[in-house]
Parts: sequence; structure tokens; C-alpha cells
Amino acid sequence: MTGMTRQYSAAASHARNVVDKTADLWTQSAQTVTGRLFGLPRVDLVPAVERYFNLVQRTVDINRHLAIRWAEAAGTLSGVVREKAGSAGDIMRDKAEAAGDVAREQAKQAEQAAREQAAKAEQAEKELARQARQAEREQAEKAEQAAREQAAKAEQAENELARQARQAEREHARQAHKRARARYEGLTKAELSDLLAQRKLPKTGNIDELIERLVEADSK
Repeated sequence: MTGMTRQYSAAASHARNVVDKTADLWTQSAQTVTGRLFGLPRVDLVPAVERYFNLVQRTVDINRHLAIRWAEAAGTLSGVVREKAGSAGDIMRDKAEAAGDVAREQAKQAEQAAREQAAKAEQAEKELARQARQAEREQAEKAEQAAREQAAKAEQAENELARQARQAEREHARQAHKRARARYEGLTKAELSDLLAQRKLPKTGNIDELIERLVEADSK
């Protein structure tokens, strides 16, 4: 293999190595970034990266093809022409290295875009979590308020039932007292006094007081 052939082969090999290393760098960076986004939608940057590296690979293939053609023609060139061809080879090598630099720069940009997307996704996740906590607090407050209102209504209903029960009890007692007095209504004061004397109760007072004294004695 001539020196020029080795020169062009080295340039093509260098370009391929740059592409491979850049692809490895991108893969590791993407795994590091997307690994933080477990449970969230993933950002699919693979198609764009594949299209770019396909372009870089085609550029490297073209450079390789030109390098081989130059190497084949190098054996028949004169010294001056061979020197010019060597200069052209340097230019081709520089182009291949430049393509690798561009590939690295594009990979860095893709990595930066992935990091920015990851940051946005993380921020969106935090916002969703905040909204969920806020909704949960509001729901708890509404449930607590509803429980307080229900308890107040239950207490009010209980108080109303107790009031009605007391009123019914008073009405029942009043009716019972009225029935008890009915036994003695229409009796004269003398008759009421005789009944009180039989029970060894005081006979003083008006007719209403005498009746009340007899009713009270009956209830004991």
C-alpha cells in the first residue's frame, strides 16, 4: 500500500471512528437523560438523529470512494502531480475530519435538546402533581364542609325531635291531669272537703285548690 493510499485510508477510518464515537456519545447521553423520565412520555429523537448520521455516513463513503480513486491514480503520476495529489488528499482528510466535527456538534445539540425536553417533562410532572395535590385538598375541604353541614342538619333535626317529644309529653301530662280533675269537677266544696278528710289532707282553700290537692294525692 502506498503512502497516499495509507493517507486516504487513515482519513476515511478517522471519519468512521468519529461517527461511531459520536453515536456512542449520543446513546449514552440519551439513556442518561431519558432514564430520569420513568413513567412519562419519551421524546423520540431517533429518526432525526438517524437521518443526520446517514448523511454523515454518505459523506464519508463519498470521501472514501474519492480517496481510492486518487490512490489508484497515484502510481502513474509524476512527482509534481503526486505532490499536488497529496495536497488534495490533505484537503480530503480535513473534510472528513470536519464532517466528524460537525457530527459531534450535531450530537451535542441533540443531547441539549433532549435535556431541555427532559426538563420540560419534569416541570410538567411537578405541575401535574401540584394540581393533583390542590384538587385533593379542595376535595377534602368540600367533603369536610359537607360533613359539617350534614352534622348540623342532623343536630337540628335531633333538637326538633326532642322539642316535639317534650311538647308531646307536656300535652300528654296536661291531658292526664285534665282527666284526673274530671273526677272531681262538679263536686261541691263540702264534698271535696269530705274526700280530703278521708285522706287526712288539709281542707283549706278554694274549690280549685281542693281539686288540685286531691289530684296530686291520686298521682302518688
